Amino acid sequence: MSRILPSEHATDRPAEPTEPADKPDSVLAGSLYAVGVGPGDPELLTLKAARLIAAADVIAYHSGTHGTSIARSIIAELIPHEVIEELLAYPVTVGPTDHAGGYYGELTAFYDTSAARLADHLTAGRTVVVLAEGDPLFYSSYMYLHDRLAERFACEIVPGVTSVNASSAAVGLPLARHEDVLTVLPGTLPIPELARRITGSDAIVIMKLGRTFAGVREALRQAGRLDEAVYVERASTGQEIVKPVTDVDADTVPYFSTIVVPGADRRADSAGRAEVRFPAPAVEESGTAELLVIGLGPGPDHWVTPEVTDALAVVDHVVGYGPYVDRVPPRPGLHRHASGNTVELDRARFALDLATRGEKVAVVSGGDAGVFGMASAAFEAAAHDPRYAAIQITVLPGVTAAQAVAARAGAPLGGDYVVLSLSDRLKSWETIKARLTAAATADLVIAIYNPASRSRTTQLAEARRLLLTYRSPDTPVVIGRGVGRAGEEVVVTTLAELDPAGVDMRCLLIIGAGGTSVTDGRVWTRRSQPAEG
Repeated sequence: MSRILPSEHATDRPAEPTEPADKPDSVLAGSLYAVGVGPGDPELLTLKAARLIAAADVIAYHSGTHGTSIARSIIAELIPHEVIEELLAYPVTVGPTDHAGGYYGELTAFYDTSAARLADHLTAGRTVVVLAEGDPLFYSSYMYLHDRLAERFACEIVPGVTSVNASSAAVGLPLARHEDVLTVLPGTLPIPELARRITGSDAIVIMKLGRTFAGVREALRQAGRLDEAVYVERASTGQEIVKPVTDVDADTVPYFSTIVVPGADRRADSAGRAEVRFPAPAVEESGTAELLVIGLGPGPDHWVTPEVTDALAVVDHVVGYGPYVDRVPPRPGLHRHASGNTVELDRARFALDLATRGEKVAVVSGGDAGVFGMASAAFEAAAHDPRYAAIQITVLPGVTAAQAVAARAGAPLGGDYVVLSLSDRLKSWETIKARLTAAATADLVIAIYNPASRSRTTQLAEARRLLLTYRSPDTPVVIGRGVGRAGEEVVVTTLAELDPAGVDMRCLLIIGAGGTSVTDGRVWTRRSQPAEG
C-alpha cells in the first residue's frame, strides 16, 4: 500500500541522507518530474506520463482545503504500491485568512513548505513525480514549486492535454484557422479589461470561472460575442456539459469549466482564408459616405470631448493604432480594428474602404488627430484614389499632448510657439535640423514630439547642441512623461541641464523662448513681445 503524507503532517520528514551533508543538492538528489495528467479522461494521459508515474518513489499532488485531488483521481489506477504520496492541500482558496501576510502571505508560506517537503525527498535520492491537471506549465499549481526547486534539482516537464484542447474538442468546432489569433483569458480579470481583450481577439478560451462567471458573461455581452460563446463544464469527463453560455445558471458553475468562442467560420473560401466579416451595403444615393477622424486626447477619459464620446457611441467600426483602439470601450455591434504604428496610409485606406460600403467608421488617434495623427493620412489616401472622392472626411478635435503638458507645467505656450517632431521616419534629419534652426532663431517656444525611441537615441542630444547655439543655457525646459496617466511626471529643468538619456518616447518636451520664465516652479511665457529698435 502507498503512504499518504498530508499537508498537516509537514513534520513527518523522510530519513536524512547518509551522504556527506556538504555535497551540493545536484550530487545527492533524485529527479523531479512535473507530469501533466490531462483534463480528466484517464485515456488522455500520455504514455510517458504513465511510465513515470509507475516508476515513482514519491507522487505529489495539490488539492483544495477539502483534501480531494482531481489530479490524483485521474491516475488513481496507475499509482504503484509502496509509493509515498504527498498531499499538498491548500490552507485557503478564496476565503479569509488570519495569516499576518494576508492571503498571498499564507500561499507563499504554503508553497515554501510544500517545496521543502519535496526537497527532502529529492535530497534523499528519491524520484518525485508532481501531478498537474492539464499541463504543468499552464495555469498550474506546480509552477510555484518549479520556481523553488527547478534550479536546485534535475527537473523534467512532461506536457499534458490542456483544458483548452479538451474544451474545444467538446464544442466540436474549429477553434482557430490560418491567421486567427487565439487568446486564453482568466475570468478573474476585471470586466472592462476582459471585454477589451475579447474584442481584440478572433478565437477565445476563458478559464477560471465559478464565482467569476456572471462577470465573464457580461464582458462577452459588452464585446458583442455572447451569442457565439459556448460553455463547457468538466471537459472530457463523464460529467461533461456543453451548452450556450446564455443558457447557463451562474450559480451552478464550478471552477473547472471554460468558455469557448470559436474564430470566424470562413468556409466561403475553399482554402479557409476568406475574410467575409463586413457586409457591403450600397450607400443610398441621397446619403453621403462619411469617415470620422477622432482625437482621443492624451490619455484620461475626462479629457475626451463630449463630441467624441457621442460619435464613438454610434459608429460600427473603430480603426487605429492598437493602444488607441484599446481606449475605446467595447460594446455590442462595435468592431475594433487595431494595427501597427507605421502603417498610417494602409490604415486610412482600410477605413475609407469600409466607409464606401456605407459603414459608420471612426479612425482614432491619441491627442488631436490633426497633430501628427491620422487626419492627414486620411486626406492623403483619399486624395490619391478616385474611389474615395465622394467620402466626406470629418475631423473631431482632441486635447493635444502639448496642451496637456503645458497645463501641468503652467503656461509655457502662452506666446507664439511651434510644434516639431524629432522622428526622421517620414522626413530627413537635415529637414528637422533646418526647422529647429528656424524656430530657434525666431525665438519661438518649441514643443517637441517623438523626442526619442529605442531606435532613435541620438537626435535629442544633437537637437540640444543645436539649440544651445541660439538659446541661453538657462532657457527653461519642461519634460512631460505620460501626462494624464498613472505615474505621470513633469520635470522643469534648463537647456544646459537637459539630459537626453532620461527622455523616451513617452515624453513631450517644451523648450522655452526669450519670454519664458519660471516662477515658484511654474513655467510661463509672456504674450507681449518687446518692440524692436
